[in-house]
Amino acid sequence: VLQRLKEAREKAQLSQLELSYRSGVSQNMITYIETGKRTPTLTTLLKLCNALNITPAVLFVDSSDDVKTAKATVIDLVTRYMN
Repeated sequence: VLQRLKEAREKAQLSQLELSYRSGVSQNMITYIETGKRTPTLTTLLKLCNALNITPAVLFVDSSDDVKTAKATVIDLVTRYMN
């Protein structure tokens, strides 16, 4: 998941600082997340995905075939988190 987040940032041609500005997540936290030193909260993950214009499901799948399943999983996790 964390590697895919970094790949999504690089694909969007954003530096960690630019992603920080867009997401409201500190640059240090982004560095920690990308290097595996910290695990993002659901809120942080959603902020980063929103800033990257991707769905969280993209981070959990290896191919586009799995996107529907991953979306259902993410929706379930978010629903549990909100309750």
